[in-house]
Amino acid sequence: MPAKGVDSRVLTGEDLLARFTALDAFLTAHQALWKPRPFTHLQLPWETSYPELAAWLRGRSLEEAENSHKQPCLLEAPEPFATLAQMSLALSAVDELPAHALEAAGHRLNVDVPGRKWQQIEAFSSRLLFADPPRHWLDWCSGKGHLGRRLLQTGQQLTCLEYDPALVASGQSLSQRHHLPALHVGQDVLAANTAALLKSEHTPVALHACGDLHVQLIRLASAAGCKQLAIAPCCYNRISLTQYSPISASAKVSALQLSLDDLALPMSETVTAGARVRRQRDMSMARRLGFDLLQRELRGVDEYLPSPSLPSAWLDQSFADYCQHLAALKELSTIDPQDWPAREAAGWQRLAQVRNLELLRGLFRRPLELWLVLDRALFLRDQGYEVRLGTFCETPLTPRNFLLLAERA
Repeated sequence: MPAKGVDSRVLTGEDLLARFTALDAFLTAHQALWKPRPFTHLQLPWETSYPELAAWLRGRSLEEAENSHKQPCLLEAPEPFATLAQMSLALSAVDELPAHALEAAGHRLNVDVPGRKWQQIEAFSSRLLFADPPRHWLDWCSGKGHLGRRLLQTGQQLTCLEYDPALVASGQSLSQRHHLPALHVGQDVLAANTAALLKSEHTPVALHACGDLHVQLIRLASAAGCKQLAIAPCCYNRISLTQYSPISASAKVSALQLSLDDLALPMSETVTAGARVRRQRDMSMARRLGFDLLQRELRGVDEYLPSPSLPSAWLDQSFADYCQHLAALKELSTIDPQDWPAREAAGWQRLAQVRNLELLRGLFRRPLELWLVLDRALFLRDQGYEVRLGTFCETPLTPRNFLLLAERA
């Protein structure tokens, strides 16, 4: 929810640049607080400046951190936490886009679509209000084409672009079963020949296309003269470069330099996972952190050592075997006898500290995401589009709930 007294609105026109400028100043000024990751630092650089806040966060339990994860702005922590929280809420406050009633979905159209995904499709579809009714939908990175089929109305056409041949075949089969005028095309949308597939009469839509995929759509759709498009971005860190490359004129002159780790920050907010998944995630992280303390001693180097994703079966081993195998994988020296229960407990203690220290980074999660979405909005504005930026659903349905609507007169 927006902070009390905050002017929350759907962002349009000059509001887009004004909000971007304010967010840019906020993120740039405080990057020493949100760029360092607690997972890879035993001591964070900002802790010497704010010792009371650091001690308070480090003293909390893992359960307390978990309870604060989704809404860190509500945490009553020592300063400067509360001041930053208020600024975060104000700068990231955006209203829902106006909704319209959808025609009832065709019989069995939602079969084979997970419940949460179908709800997202319904919410996204209900926000697509354009001055002129679309004639030809283009479902970008469409999967089986569930979104495109939900949007398709009498007199309209649908083209679905998807990379996975199995999804293309399944989508075509579903469209034929429903007797819909839909063409499912197997296409790597990042390939050079994709531009030829976009026509000015298309209305492209993308619900949670990742990183480079939705940026490619924005570039190609504007170049093709598409009069309208709708994009809900996702996974800003799924890019081919090692640093973020801004696309709008405004973002290109920003002093903010974003690494892949930085770009992953907006994606760190999770929706509710099952108890078993949470336990497995926590054990995996606690073991990595316990091993991290050990490897610093073994190497005599006080820095984090990245390790690859490990099969979940590794968690079935004892902690001693886990560390021995990981040490061998990283070609470290043989491990002398250890107090393994104490080592494992240290990993869990550190996990609690890491999760609580991450709450400070959490204050910058939504502002950074909005900065990234505004870069896309301002690029479209640079290309002559009128842009509306708002949300299409509440956060519990999906934290990736920003939606860009762009129209050329």
